[in-house]
Parts: sequence; C-alpha cells; structure tokens
Amino acid sequence: MTPQRVLSGIQSTSESLHLGNYLGAVRQWIPLQDGYETFYCIADLHTLTVETKPDVLRRRILGTAAQLLALGVDPDRSTLFLQSGVAQHNQLGWIMECLAGFGEASRMTQFKDKSAKSGNDRTVVGLFTYPMLQAADILLYQADLVPVGEDQRQHIEITRDLATRFNSRYGKTFNLPEAFILKTGGKIFDLQDPTSKMSKSAESANGVIEIMDSPDVNVKKIKSATTDNGREICFDEKEKPGISNLLTIHAALTGLSVSQIEKDFEGKGYGDFKTAVADAYLAFFGPVREKTISLLKDESTLLQILRTGAAKAQVEAEKTLESAYSQLGLVR
Repeated sequence: MTPQRVLSGIQSTSESLHLGNYLGAVRQWIPLQDGYETFYCIADLHTLTVETKPDVLRRRILGTAAQLLALGVDPDRSTLFLQSGVAQHNQLGWIMECLAGFGEASRMTQFKDKSAKSGNDRTVVGLFTYPMLQAADILLYQADLVPVGEDQRQHIEITRDLATRFNSRYGKTFNLPEAFILKTGGKIFDLQDPTSKMSKSAESANGVIEIMDSPDVNVKKIKSATTDNGREICFDEKEKPGISNLLTIHAALTGLSVSQIEKDFEGKGYGDFKTAVADAYLAFFGPVREKTISLLKDESTLLQILRTGAAKAQVEAEKTLESAYSQLGLVR
C-alpha cells in the first residue's frame, strides 16, 4: 500500500528557530517520517515579503536547514529542500493567482492583519498573493496531509478551494489535501506575556526562547518567566497562565504528563520548578544547538543535502505542473 504523502514548510525568517516553532510545528514532523512519504520545504521565497539583506537571508536559510536536520529531519527518509530550488513553485503559483478571486484573497487573515499594521503603501503585493504560492507549494506534491498550526487552517481551506476549482473547470489534476492539526501541546506562549503566542514579532525578546541563543541566555529567560499568584504548581490556563505555560513546556521536553509533573512538584515553589524547566530545556536543546553549529561549519555537505532534496522534489513537481499545463491547454 502506497504511504500517504505529507508536505509541510517553514519560513527562514531568522537565524534561530524558537521554542514555539519546534513544539508547535517541527516536533510533529519527526515521527511522520515513519509511515509517511514526507516532503519538508524551507519556504525561502515567502520570506521575501519582508525586505532582508542578502547576506542575512542566506545565513537564515542555511541556519534553518541545519536546525531542521539537528532536530531530527532525516534526509534519507524525507525530502528536505529549498522552495527557491524548485522553479515549478513559481510557475504553479501564477496559475493559482489566476484562479483566485480578489475578494477571497482580500479576506485572508494574515494579509488583513499585516496590511492593517503597515498601511497600503508599505504592503507588498507578494503578501497579498502569498496564499496562492502556498497553495502551489502544497498542490505540486499531491500532498494528502499538511501539518500546520490551527492559525494556518485558513490557508489549507483556500488551497482546497483552488484545487477544487481547477479540477472542476479543467479536469481532475490535484489531490485535495487535509490539514493535520496538532491537537495537544501545540501552542506555546510568551514567557513574559503568557496570554500571547510565542512569536518573533513580540515587543520584547525576553519572552521568546531562541534555540540558537547561548544556554545562559535561555536559562535566564526561563527563570525570569512571568508566573502567577500563590506557590502551587498546577495547570490552570485561566488563573495561572504563566505556570501552565511552563508546565506545557516541561511536559513537551521530558515526555512526562502534566499530572505527573504536578505531583512531582507538590509542596515545592516556583523557583524549584523554573530550575527544572531550564534543566529540561538544556538537556533537550543543548545537543541540538551543538549539532547545528557543526552542520553550519560543513557548508558544502549542507548544500549537497539541499541540492539532493531539490532534485527529488523537482521530479514530483514537474509531473504535476506538466499535468496542469496540459489540462489548461498550454503548449509545452
């Protein structure tokens, strides 16, 4: 029986992934390599919606690739590639743009939020057409499942809408992907504002754990995390969001259940608990950081992994693009 195909991607917007990136997205990529055909894309073209210096962008792209490998993406079991290394993404992206309506593109939450902050004159057209390129990213590989956070569900819906529209007008060409939503433990909050999702766009960097920061910096952030009234270590998102966030992090990194951690820290204070969270962080991410640094020092090997992945991805992408062009009546 042919295994289902999984496609997911991550932007290269920073030289370091943060804890929320891993626990909310990348963590689920790793076990999917067993039993699924997995394609993992570094969406470097999507990052161009924000102006970045070329040397910085290059470091971020390679840094993202190295961290994914260090976290457990195995190039022998998965196809890891750069979006920009497969030209068919742009070609199918244009077709998706010609299928999408102006109104439905305008209703996309990400565009509305970001354009409202920046204003029309400072909002690039690429941000408006972003969901169409993302649809192409997915549809090129005839993905069955797309691991995404809950906040990305709208993008899967428009991908399905565009695929259905194309199939209806021109003939069955695209598989309709399903969103694979991480049900539990997927949302990590800012350490300083535990009511807001951990994000690089946060006002203060003190609440964001970046896995390539020095261990001392991250230990200090964890020990300075906002907590709540009282001393009891218990999970209560409404009354104790700070401690609940730390409990979620501790459980995710150690594999222990929240109830077991609550029992282990019965009668102990916040200081002891924060130290334990910091220790769990160091035990998990210390080796990841060291492996990433080692991979970045051997750039030729890292580039070869990405070239090999792009070549494999391109074979699958070209099959889909050829079919789409033929259905449209384009002559190749």
